[in-house]
Amino acid sequence: MYYKPLAPVVKVLVEEFGLKSGYMTTVNSYTADQKLQDAPHKDLRRARAAENIVSTSTGAAKAIGLVVPQASNVLDGIAIRVPTLTGSLIDLSVRLEKSPSVEELNASFKKAANESFKFETDEIVSSDIVNSHYGSVFDSKLTNFVESKDGRLYKLFAWYDNEMSYVSQLVRVLEYFVSL
Repeated sequence: MYYKPLAPVVKVLVEEFGLKSGYMTTVNSYTADQKLQDAPHKDLRRARAAENIVSTSTGAAKAIGLVVPQASNVLDGIAIRVPTLTGSLIDLSVRLEKSPSVEELNASFKKAANESFKFETDEIVSSDIVNSHYGSVFDSKLTNFVESKDGRLYKLFAWYDNEMSYVSQLVRVLEYFVSL
């Protein structure tokens, strides 16, 4: 499910700047399959209680190719589960074919904003997006890059409420199918 907040960000990058490669970290609140106490599990990290910060696998970076085909096989990632009830963050590091400025990147994301994708200009934290109906809230204040001999490595962030954002996106899809 974590590819959903990633999709609009990757779509803009692919269409506007060309995506060479990237690595995504989703810092997400614990989910229903994580126990409140340490318990048996085939994955020893997932066996640990929700009160821990737990690194685990995610299929989000690979699944993104299903919705943005140009991103197939150029992204990978990891999930970090944190001890919060809701309010999550995607941390995306990418190399692009073009070399846009921070302002050019942010302008493209602002142009892409819609009922599912919010362009945020305030300095927000996880509790600010709780109950957000947006599938993804792009944090323009955190857009940055570092220059090296290999080109620019960009850093982008998007927030989401891992419960309400998913439900809101599902409702939009259902409304679309009903309208057909």
